[in-house]
Amino acid sequence: MPEILAENLSGKDVIGSDGAKLGQLYNITMDLKTGELHDLVVDPEDGVRESSFTKNEFGRYMVPVNRVQAVKDHIVIRR
Repeated sequence: MPEILAENLSGKDVIGSDGAKLGQLYNITMDLKTGELHDLVVDPEDGVRESSFTKNEFGRYMVPVNRVQAVKDHIVIRR
């Protein structure tokens, strides 16, 4: 798998595999002991109501990294 710098991911649009925009990538959570990535933290697009993902205390979606299908001009996730 090609390597991507985290700084190049911030602010990327996050879209579902159906083409619907979920929001923009805000951050990524990880386990500091193992280095394992856990969740994409996504600022939701206005008007988007997504029930597949939990929200954190700031109203951002927590998308498990195992739902990521592709990273190019945008991040595609399996919904």
